[in-house]
Amino acid sequence: MMASVNRSVEPLTHLGEIPVETFLREYWQKKPLLIRNAFPGFEAPISGEELAGMALEEQIESRLIEEHGIDGPWQLRNGPFTEEDFFSLPKTHWTLLVQAVDQWIPEVASLKDYFRFIPDWRLDDIMISYAADQGSVGPHYDFYDVFLLQAEGNRRWHLGPKADASSPRVEGTPLNILREFESEASWLLEPGDMLYLPPQYSHWGIAEGGCTTISVGFRAPSARTMLEDLAAELGAGLPDHYRYTDADLSLPANPAEIDGATVARVQRQLAAWLQQPQNIAQWFGAIMTEAKYPDTIALDAGAADDWREELADGGGLILNPGSRCAFCRDPATLFVDGESFSTPLLFAEGLCESREVTQSDVDAYPELAAKGALIDLLVSQGSLIYPGLLEEDDMDDEEECD
Repeated sequence: MMASVNRSVEPLTHLGEIPVETFLREYWQKKPLLIRNAFPGFEAPISGEELAGMALEEQIESRLIEEHGIDGPWQLRNGPFTEEDFFSLPKTHWTLLVQAVDQWIPEVASLKDYFRFIPDWRLDDIMISYAADQGSVGPHYDFYDVFLLQAEGNRRWHLGPKADASSPRVEGTPLNILREFESEASWLLEPGDMLYLPPQYSHWGIAEGGCTTISVGFRAPSARTMLEDLAAELGAGLPDHYRYTDADLSLPANPAEIDGATVARVQRQLAAWLQQPQNIAQWFGAIMTEAKYPDTIALDAGAADDWREELADGGGLILNPGSRCAFCRDPATLFVDGESFSTPLLFAEGLCESREVTQSDVDAYPELAAKGALIDLLVSQGSLIYPGLLEEDDMDDEEECD
């Protein structure tokens, strides 16, 4: 089962000495920023050994990267792994990466709240990597923003120029390793230090001794994905009589030519058909809250189906840490795990802020607590769970070990 989340964490107001407003204006998606001692006295929420233990689990996405693998340079292996896999690794030049650790470890999930100066729906997940001495994932670039927080040990980050699809890659590996990398700056990060990187800046982080790094990444759907999805969504709602028209047609210079005036006309008509702000809001809210691991959320489906008794006794429901939620005002809509629900605005706003449902919500909005209504739906799909599910699961595991 997944972790419950501590909502007492306050968003960062400064990144080092820089107010977040300055960061958003001058750095976000524009240029990198090194933040020394971003988290003073930071203590890693998970050790490298515990991370390796997570990589043994089938439902958790994990990868091993060996710079000098048996099958060639920059060898990639996907989990789940066995203890023997780790015993057979060399002493240096390898890295373990585990995705979505925030779904399983409450202390890691709480880290996301520090970054709420960026919209919640932009945040992807928290990946944590453990690298042996000299371990790395090679020089590369990403298409998304990322904050790289040093958790344990030291890692030296080399920053290079921007790269794109035309940048030469190392052949013979599924990884996008840049064949040519020229470092323009380098820094040694210690626990609590953090490096922000905008999209497409090439970088290369190399462990100096064993180290653990926390990556807080942000969603950036491609234009192709959004256009394909949006076209299908909006097109399905357009009436059949919306057609290409050319009442402004003038005598063509050549009847076989698709001229500039025709292209401009098509552009205007497409733009007019896209003028559906409410529908676009509904579409965008749904795609930006789609769960990254819906099958994992489904493991909790129905586990809190007696929630009415629990709430009446003073308990509550929380949003599954693997779930995503957002809301829009016009029309008032709550988005959870890719589904949209028409709800009172104050309820939608409150759930997205607190990520919990209590008896006071039921008293204020009894229609949402009716049989088969919103709360039932969210419980049945695993989006709302009991806070104690993780602890109960851990106790079961301990009993099995005994």
